[in-house]
Formats: sequence, structure tokens, C-alpha cells
Amino acid sequence: MSATGTLEEAKQAVIEDFSMYDEWLDKYEYLIELGKDLEAYPEDARTDDHLIKGCQSRVWLDWKVENGALQFRADSDAIITKGIISLLIRVYSGRTPAEIAADDFRFIESLGLKENLSPTRANGLVSMIETIRRAAQENV
Repeated sequence: MSATGTLEEAKQAVIEDFSMYDEWLDKYEYLIELGKDLEAYPEDARTDDHLIKGCQSRVWLDWKVENGALQFRADSDAIITKGIISLLIRVYSGRTPAEIAADDFRFIESLGLKENLSPTRANGLVSMIETIRRAAQENV
């Protein structure tokens, strides 16, 4: 997946998409739809070294550097969690490691995700962000 627009534009697009919904039930439905749009994750990549630690559900994330940009792919066995990782991939995949490493990921706070997820899902979100940040830092 190649990034379109700037990182700030991608984050703003997600914020705008979320703001279209007043109710959290609708926002959860939106996350579920995002998860359905993730490209298929290969069975041979569902290995322990691709599992994100700290998530209650199983979330696989891997990446490669292609033309100077990190390309992420992911999957989860939980539909809302799959939507959350899809949202993060939508924003960060196709960005340079330096761009990602320098980002504060604060746009997540403006979505209200942490406050409206169960504590275990909120911890999983933090783990996903830390894994993406670490991937960027390792490749700067």
C-alpha cells in the first residue's frame, strides 16, 4: 500500500471519517469495515515473531522497506482489533521510517479510541503503536 498525501493529511482524513459518526456503535461498525478491507494476510506469516505482544486478541504485523518506505501488512482474529490495525496501516504504511519515528501518534487521542475501548483493547492499541514505532526506529 502506497501512501497518498502527507502523513498529516492521512491523519486528518481518519479524524474526519471518525467525526462523521456521532455514536460509538457506528464508529465500531466503521472499524469493522476497515478491517474487512485489509488485504489477505498469508498463512505462512502467522508466526509468533509477527505477533504483537500485549494484545489480548492475536494480531500479526510485519513490514518491509520498499523504495525507502515501510510497507505494513497485518491481520487479527478479532474484528474490531483488525479494524484498529487497519486504521494504523492506512495512516502509516508507505511512509518513510524517519517520518513514522518522528510522529507523536497523537491523532489517536483525538479519535477517542482509548477511552471507548475496553482496557485490554486499549492496551492492545498501545502495543500496536509501539510496534509500528519500533519498526520505524529500527529502519531509520
